Amino acid sequence: MATRKSAINIQGQVELLRLIWESKSWQEMWTGLAVSIYTFADVGLAGNTSDAVIWRLCQQRELVLITGNRNKEGPDSLEATLQNENVADSLPVFTVADSERVRHSREYAERVATRALEYLMEIDRVRGTGRLYLP
Repeated sequence: MATRKSAINIQGQVELLRLIWESKSWQEMWTGLAVSIYTFADVGLAGNTSDAVIWRLCQQRELVLITGNRNKEGPDSLEATLQNENVADSLPVFTVADSERVRHSREYAERVATRALEYLMEIDRVRGTGRLYLP
């Protein structure tokens, strides 16, 4: 199963999701998936690394990128990279639709956590989709 890496702009939100995944309700499923969470620092990336470099590293290392909603802001943006480089066996990017809401609504955070786990359980089926939104 793929491992995860969070974009620097939502590290706190991913940490909240991790707490949900490791909670008593989800622990068995989380442990069964045998995934890990990595930060930019864990994989040797600076906070100002371009989206294109981040995406390519994730593909090379079989990491699923979790990010906030990012726009097409130039040739190295995440959206431009997905449009130009995504192929059928590329891992998807998990995009949290409302990353601030994860911080303020436990119900919303649980919906995001649930959907992320569903995608991870079917990771090979969702390859090549580019971006998958989490509620």
